[in-house]
Amino acid sequence: MKTRPVAAAAASLALVGAALAGTAPTATASAAKADPQVATVAKGLVGPLSVAQAPDGTRYWADTFAGVLYKQAVDGTVSVVYKSKKSPPEGVSADGGVVRFTTGSNDNKAGKVWTLDGTGAPVLVADTFQHEKRTNPDKKVSYGFVNTPEKCLSQVPKNVPASYPGVKESHPYATAVAGGVTYVADAGANAVFAVSAAGEVSTVAVIKPAKVKITAEGAEALGLPRCTVGRKYAFEGVPTDIEVGPDGSLYVTSLPGGPEDGSLGANGRVLKVNPATGRVSQVAGGLISPTGVAVAANGDVYVAQLFRGVISKIRAGSSKVRTYLEVPLPAAVETTPTGLLATVNALPGQKPKGKVVTITP
Repeated sequence: MKTRPVAAAAASLALVGAALAGTAPTATASAAKADPQVATVAKGLVGPLSVAQAPDGTRYWADTFAGVLYKQAVDGTVSVVYKSKKSPPEGVSADGGVVRFTTGSNDNKAGKVWTLDGTGAPVLVADTFQHEKRTNPDKKVSYGFVNTPEKCLSQVPKNVPASYPGVKESHPYATAVAGGVTYVADAGANAVFAVSAAGEVSTVAVIKPAKVKITAEGAEALGLPRCTVGRKYAFEGVPTDIEVGPDGSLYVTSLPGGPEDGSLGANGRVLKVNPATGRVSQVAGGLISPTGVAVAANGDVYVAQLFRGVISKIRAGSSKVRTYLEVPLPAAVETTPTGLLATVNALPGQKPKGKVVTITP
């Protein structure tokens, strides 16, 4: 299916539904002897999709659905540093005290990266859509059915794209800063970008598609012809968060560009990208809607699985995913000197229930 922002997931989960696979896997049993302690930092948010903490303790969180980026000073004072419903804040980072935040649009044609100047005013750092228009890094990638005869493809309903190349879209969802370079996980471009100190954008890596096998039950539910059973469908890679690990690698969460709720199976991944070569390797798979990633100083990786309702932990050097804490709709997770900083209840409901929370062991 065509890429769409994670922010729109709540309205589009049933686009394919259970069409291509069975029910969602259950969460991994918790390995913790005692649940970590959760404390609320902010509440009453519409849809907080990103959070960050600077070394001095200053916190930032993006209430994306409300179009507001907040700052919490060390003394606890909260202020609004950016506000726009037309171009809402998507992701925010504060690595080394260097603040970066991203904005996008529903049509994926207005991706931008910003910082804050000495007075706290937003300043444009880079325009990711302009780079995407010029280069379209995944233009040679084929999405859709894999190795499927044309005779079969001709029978596929029009609501399911049979095959298509990468298109010119930019929806920067997260940033991470290291060595004066801002790295961007762009969910529209299906790529990781690098922004130099001068604001020049380049492509680090293209995130490969997630390939899902079509079952007989799925084909029947979607009205696909029987000839598609057993074939694979290549969904867009959709990177959602990015962090720099202690080894200098970039850690990226990737969810398939179809239903994010797990109705197609657990096809989300945590990937590791070498920023010098662009080589991409998999840290762990079998995830459902991985929207946030954090890497501790010892190399342990934490992942927010939005629709699975858990923050998971992957020990350094391992690919085994364990439940760290069950929380409702976690979207973002960050490591701090005292534990984790996260957002929960991150999608809109009848009443604003979104929260920023601290999690201590």
